[in-house]
Amino acid sequence: MTRFAHGLLIGKFYPPHLGHHAAIRSAAAQCDRFTVLVMAGASETIPLADRLAWLRAEHAGEPGVRVIGIRCDAPLDVNDQRVWAAQVVLMEAALRQAGEPVRVDAVFSGEEYGAELARWFGAASVRFERDEVSGTAVRRDLAGRWMDLAPATRAGLTTRVVLVGAESTGTTTLSRLLSEHYAARGGSWALTHCVEEYGREYTRLKWDGSSGSELVDLVWTVDDFDAIGREQTRREEAAAAVGSPVLICDTDAFATSIWERRYLGSAARVGQPWAGVAPRAVYLVTDHEGVEWHDDGMREGDLRIREAMTGWCIDALTVAGHSWVLLTGSLSERLDIAIRTIDPLLELRARFGAPLHGPGFGGTTEMNPRVI
Repeated sequence: MTRFAHGLLIGKFYPPHLGHHAAIRSAAAQCDRFTVLVMAGASETIPLADRLAWLRAEHAGEPGVRVIGIRCDAPLDVNDQRVWAAQVVLMEAALRQAGEPVRVDAVFSGEEYGAELARWFGAASVRFERDEVSGTAVRRDLAGRWMDLAPATRAGLTTRVVLVGAESTGTTTLSRLLSEHYAARGGSWALTHCVEEYGREYTRLKWDGSSGSELVDLVWTVDDFDAIGREQTRREEAAAAVGSPVLICDTDAFATSIWERRYLGSAARVGQPWAGVAPRAVYLVTDHEGVEWHDDGMREGDLRIREAMTGWCIDALTVAGHSWVLLTGSLSERLDIAIRTIDPLLELRARFGAPLHGPGFGGTTEMNPRVI
């Protein structure tokens, strides 16, 4: 097998899938240095930064592999040399900007246009067999092709729904009911997870180690909330990487900052570094009105505090610019509103903008199943 100093693979990776990753690994094994160049257009609804992050996560630590990207809205036409010139100059600019060698020894491609692209670079053309997985198939049926995606891509495309609210307002019950509802769809949906509230587990551990103190006597510090916020996010990310197209979270790190206000008052900080969270589809706020107080041995609030916390949640979400919906009524009514909120968001998440149309470089989206 011929070995090359610098290999290049061009594609949209819209989104990256297991076929892409297999091609990258096979090609990189033939090169001392291997560059994956992601070219994203304005009509495409997965940001370039996300595609780069997902590819880099999957290929982190693989010798010689470098993932770079550039915006490309040039037309697509393998029969027009002016279009080739416009495309190639973008590729060369991306290589220079990333500090990669502009000299390419081999262009790898699963398409016929690879030979012409290699000619423009003065490089060898290496054709590989395309995997049966395609970006078009994933875009057409995200849930059905969910397992064709690597963990980082699944985590990035997951529709994340977070329930927040004061004590004893049903966030845990609703979170579990929602995860069961979507898991019942079967297929990839059966992997739907409910990320439970780590704060309760942490409170129990803190209480058990407090030498017989009462729950109300526990002293909370900023270090406690740092630990809770970081672990809540770690568990959420772990679940997103192995779950279904929807992830249900019973609170999150952002909500943990509201609980810090609840327990530390004026000593609570503004802008905790761990309170930044991945994009959420929506927050569901469980109203305190109409929900009977239930003391399960781990609660110490009252009606006045519950009312205040509902307001704090609403205000904090609004100021941060998050989408949120207040859930009111009976448990079944709250579940109904939650599902009616989530379902359209799932449908929206499963729709993708069409790549730029044209007869080359992978062609159209839904008309050409060989888009890389």
